[in-house]
Amino acid sequence: RLRKARLRVEKAIKEKKIFTVHGPYPVIRRLLRARGWVERKLPLNHKQLKQQPADQRQQQPDGGASGGGDEQGEAENEGEREDEDDNEDKEQCSEDSEDIHDLMSFLVQDQVPNFLWTIRLSSVDRELLARIEVVNRYPRLAALCTKEGLCQSLQNLSWFEQVDFNTFFPRCYRLGFKDEKEAFIDDFCLTAARSLLKLALQKVGDRPVGTEQPSKPDEVPGDHESHPMLSTAGPCSPLYPELLEEALEVCEQHLGVLGHQDIDRSTPSPCRTCIDWDRFLPEYYRVAHEGARLELDTEQRERCQELLQRLEEKLPQLGIEGSLNVWIVKPSAKSRGRGIVCATRLEEVLELAQSCVGTPAGVCEWVVQKYVERPLTIFNTKFDIRQWFVVTDWKPLTVWFYRDCYLRFCSRPFSLCHLEPARHLCNVSIQKRYKTWQPDPRVPPDKIWSNKQFQAHLAWLGRANAWQRVMVPGMKAAILNALRCARDQVGSRKGSFELFGADFLIGEDLQPWLLEINSCPTMSPSSAVTRQLCANVQRDTLRLVLDRKDNPTCSIGAFELLYKEAAVSSCLTVGLRLMVTGCSLKKP
Repeated sequence: RLRKARLRVEKAIKEKKIFTVHGPYPVIRRLLRARGWVERKLPLNHKQLKQQPADQRQQQPDGGASGGGDEQGEAENEGEREDEDDNEDKEQCSEDSEDIHDLMSFLVQDQVPNFLWTIRLSSVDRELLARIEVVNRYPRLAALCTKEGLCQSLQNLSWFEQVDFNTFFPRCYRLGFKDEKEAFIDDFCLTAARSLLKLALQKVGDRPVGTEQPSKPDEVPGDHESHPMLSTAGPCSPLYPELLEEALEVCEQHLGVLGHQDIDRSTPSPCRTCIDWDRFLPEYYRVAHEGARLELDTEQRERCQELLQRLEEKLPQLGIEGSLNVWIVKPSAKSRGRGIVCATRLEEVLELAQSCVGTPAGVCEWVVQKYVERPLTIFNTKFDIRQWFVVTDWKPLTVWFYRDCYLRFCSRPFSLCHLEPARHLCNVSIQKRYKTWQPDPRVPPDKIWSNKQFQAHLAWLGRANAWQRVMVPGMKAAILNALRCARDQVGSRKGSFELFGADFLIGEDLQPWLLEINSCPTMSPSSAVTRQLCANVQRDTLRLVLDRKDNPTCSIGAFELLYKEAAVSSCLTVGLRLMVTGCSLKKP
C-alpha cells in the first residue's frame, strides 16, 4: 500500500497534479481523483492552509469571508453523492479506501498545491496562495457580489457602455449616503403619484384593484412582514378633492424633468415643491392600502391614460411598478435572504436607514430597491432563476455562460396584500422554513424546476420562443454589463477563475431583471434537479479550466463562450517625445 501510494504521489508531483479542496465539494474531489490528482488535505482541527516545514505544521484560525457569498457557507449533505453522466467522470479510484488517500495526503504535505478549490480565500495563507497555479476564487469581489457594490457599480455603467441599467436592474439606492437617500425619497413620492393614476383607472366594482384588506396570514417564526398602517381617517371618509389633480400635476412636472425642460432651473426640482407630500402620501396610502375610493370624471380619466402612456416612453421600469409602490429593503452585504423586508410606506424604509448612522465612512448597511410588482408567475407562484457563469480572466475579460439553470419557487401564492417571505423571497434557505406549505399541487414539492421544465411550460403557454429570444439574451447582456462596470474594482489574478451564480426575476413581459450576483454559489443539492445540475456544472467547470488547457477542443459540456475581450497591446512610452502641434487662433 505504501509503495502504491508513493508511486501515485511521485507521478502526481511530476505532472503537477496536487490539489486541495476546502468546503463541501465532494464532486470536485471525486472528479480530480479520477483524473489522477492527489489531494493535500486540510487538517481536521485546523482551517488555514499554510506552507511550512514538515516538522512544524501549525495552522492559524480562519478569517472572515470577503465579498458577497451564497448559501454555500451553510451547506448541508456534504457527503451526498451527485449523479454523473460521463464515463470519464466515474471514479478510477473507487476501489481505494479513504486510507490510501490519507496516506497520499500525508506524503504531499510539503508540496504546494497546483489547484485549489476553496469556499473562501481567507482559508489559505497569503504566501502560499501566491504560489498556487490555479485557484477558484478572485479577491475583492465586493463591487460585484454585494448588494451595495453592485448598486454602485451599475450606476457607473454609462462610463463603460451606452446602456441604461434601468432596463435590466430594478432601481436601487444606498440608504447610508445622503444624496442617494434623498434620491430615493423623490423616487418613492413620484412612484406614489404614478401609482395613484393607475389606481384611478383600475376600477373593479366599487373598489380599486389591489386595495382589499389583507387577512392575517399564517405566521411562521422568523417572518418579517410589512403590514399596512391604518390612518386615523377611515376608508369611507372623503379624500381631499385635489388629490388626483395633484398627482396629475406631479406627473406633468416629472415629464418636463425627463425632457430636460428644467435644465436651466436654479430652484429645487418642481416635483418636490409643486405639492405638499406630507399631505399627499397619507391620502395615497388610504387609496392603495385601505380601500378609500377615488372619484374621477371623463376628462381626468383621459388625462391619466395619456400621462401614463407618455411616462411609459420615458421610464423603462414603469411596467414593473404596479400600483402599490412596494419596495424591498436589503442588508447590503448579507446573503441567503437574511434581513430582507418588503415595505410600502416611506417611514418604514427610513426607520431602517437610521441604522446606517455611526457606521464607518463609505460603508452602507442597507440598500432599498424597487420591488417588481408585476412578475411572471407560474401557477400563481413567484419564482426566480439561478444562472451560472464563469470568469476565467479579467484582463482581457473572458466570460463563459452556462446553458443550464434552475428555477426556485416560493411556498405560498403570490400576493401584494401579504408581504411575508413565503410569498416573495425565493431563496432556498428561506423557503425551507415552509416545507409543509404547498402553493399549488402543480408546483413540485421541492419547489425547484430545471430550465427545460420551464421551457416546456412556456411552450404550453404559447410562448415557446421566449426563452431563447428574450430571456437568455437578456440575462447574458445583464451579466456582461455588470462585469464590465465592476472589473476595475475586482482583484485580477492570472490562473484564477470563478464560478458565479446570478439571480434573475422575469417580468410579465418576459424580460429578465438582474437581482444580484453571488460568489461561491451553493453546490449542495436541495432537490433531484439541483443534484444533477450542480454535479454537471462542477464537472464542466473542471473541463473548462483544466482539461481545456491540454486539449483546446475537448468538451466543455454546457458552457459557451459569452465574451472574450480583444487583447490590447500596451503602449511603451519610455523614450518617446510627445508634443502637441498647431497654431493659435487669430482674432477676426
